[in-house]
Amino acid sequence: MDKIKDTRSFMRITHRYLGYFLAGIMAIYAVSGMLLIYRDTDFLKKEKNYDKIIDKNLDEKALGKELKIKNFEVKETEGTILKFKQGTYNSATGEAKYTKKELPFVLDKMTKLHKAQSKDTLSPLNTFFGISLFFFVISSFWMFNPKTKAFKRGMIFTVAGLVISILLLLI
Repeated sequence: MDKIKDTRSFMRITHRYLGYFLAGIMAIYAVSGMLLIYRDTDFLKKEKNYDKIIDKNLDEKALGKELKIKNFEVKETEGTILKFKQGTYNSATGEAKYTKKELPFVLDKMTKLHKAQSKDTLSPLNTFFGISLFFFVISSFWMFNPKTKAFKRGMIFTVAGLVISILLLLI
């Protein structure tokens, strides 16, 4: 019985202080996650003009990749000038003049949290955060005695959350 009480006590205390520690990180992830939902819109984005020299003689695919424009498409070509929705590119000189709508600096940095790859400097934070969230999932089952009504109701909500998530993933 002491082992069960020690495990419950450890889980509750760790859950509490890890929760306080992660509160700021969770707030940033929450805001950036909501922003990413609307990344296909211009919500909070400002237009930014670019005028830069890039490699010469790029084809359409390479140009879109270089300019980091999704769904890039050349509308027409006049000599060495390629015209696209956002601007122009001179394939002879490499000059690209275009506009992009981007989030403000701080918000853009926040959304990078969700897009980080293993090579990025944010990957250890993302890994720690993911492990911590998984610990929250597991440790939450030690918050109440399994014989209580609160725990039994909690299990119903857990199953409901799982079922709804799986259904939405499959739709």
